[in-house]
Amino acid sequence: MTTQYLGKLKTEGTHLNSGTKLITDPPLDNNGKGESYSPTDLLCAALSSCMITIMGILANKENLDISDMKAVVTKIMVANPRRVSEIIIDMTLPEDKVLLLSTKNKADLKHAAHTCPVALSIHPDIKQSISFNF
Repeated sequence: MTTQYLGKLKTEGTHLNSGTKLITDPPLDNNGKGESYSPTDLLCAALSSCMITIMGILANKENLDISDMKAVVTKIMVANPRRVSEIIIDMTLPEDKVLLLSTKNKADLKHAAHTCPVALSIHPDIKQSISFNF
């Protein structure tokens, strides 16, 4: 990947294999316009995306259907120094799919989420509050 400064506090990242582009902009409370993901938003989005991806890999191996799983992500910031202090993720799987999961399936999916590479890479000072609605 590459990252280029576009001016006006915006950056453009390019994924070299696909050419996909991603723009960042600081939030309103940090001199930005809030017109796109901020870098700290991407940290939180990476965590939820990684968790769902690793659960998806497990689901494929176990022939489980977790399609349409959604995560609502909340980022808590603190000052001095300005940083992410907590990432709150509320995972929901549609009820019709929940009914097809055993207790063991649910436990395995939760374990997969908590042990995804991004979750294991985030500093332990950043609290990860994860809830599963399944």
